[in-house]
Amino acid sequence: QVQLVESGGGLVPPGGSLRLSCAASGSIFSINAMGWYRQTPGKQRELVAIITSGGSTDYANSVKGRFTISRDNAKNTVYLQMNSLKPEDTAVYYCNVDSRASWYGKVLTYWGQGTQVTVSS
Repeated sequence: QVQLVESGGGLVPPGGSLRLSCAASGSIFSINAMGWYRQTPGKQRELVAIITSGGSTDYANSVKGRFTISRDNAKNTVYLQMNSLKPEDTAVYYCNVDSRASWYGKVLTYWGQGTQVTVSS
């Protein structure tokens, strides 16, 4: 079992910044990709950013140039630095981790509990 604990959400004015953190713990042999998703009421959960074990990144077009995803492999932690925030960034943000508990185990997907980000004056 893997547990993901998120932190860093909150209320911020337009143009402000926040940094989200997600720390993974538990039965972890290796972690493959780590990512951030977001969801607003009535909408499908969408991919915001993803980072591979090798450090390659990809972003949704709506956040390119404003958000940066990074990871600390020693701490099994993924971060999302969010700059120049807009009201449309308001959502619940969820971290996601693909991991294996052993060398022979299949890759399993785990989700954080979600953290609210509200961009408003």
